[in-house]
Amino acid sequence: MSALAIAATAFVLIFPIELPDKTFIATLVLATRYKPLAVWVGVTAAFLVQTVVACTLGGLLAHLPRTPVEVVAGLLFLVGAVILWRGAAHAEAEEAETEHEFAAKARAGVHGWRAVGASFLVLFVAEWGDLSQLLTAGLVVRYNAPVPVGIGAFLALATVSALGAVLGRTLLKRIRLGTLHRVGAGLCLLMFGLTALQVAGVDLLA
Repeated sequence: MSALAIAATAFVLIFPIELPDKTFIATLVLATRYKPLAVWVGVTAAFLVQTVVACTLGGLLAHLPRTPVEVVAGLLFLVGAVILWRGAAHAEAEEAETEHEFAAKARAGVHGWRAVGASFLVLFVAEWGDLSQLLTAGLVVRYNAPVPVGIGAFLALATVSALGAVLGRTLLKRIRLGTLHRVGAGLCLLMFGLTALQVAGVDLLA
């Protein structure tokens, strides 16, 4: 696959997975406390660090014996599908719980770079070891292309954070989080199937 196609694949996979995630809700809550632009800058900075870490880890794993690493990558996609599908039934209830959790962490009366820093810290902690980070590493392992995967994943995360900061509440009224979970699960299952075929020597996206 070309670098552009790999970046697009990363974007298409990570975007629907991150949209119903707790980090989207956290961004929404932070945007009610601070200026949306400050929140977006802080959140995307946290996403950038997390994406670099995920791609670095995936790049290191990609240099190990190929077949075992591809098996691990496939299992990451399968686990992601299971987690997202099981979480779909409780997505709306968890939304309220997550809003309450992050509302308690966001301090009122913070402006400028302090708001950027507060947003960065809240999302950096929330995103560490997150499903999107694990799947980004899995994509790097699958394609052995850290830079295109990193660009696609980061753009997806930055887009989700922008939507959360500006249109978060409106989107939640129009889109069911459970549906987004199921879409993400379907995409993860697709990636699992493609990776399994690759392990078997058939790469449909080569």
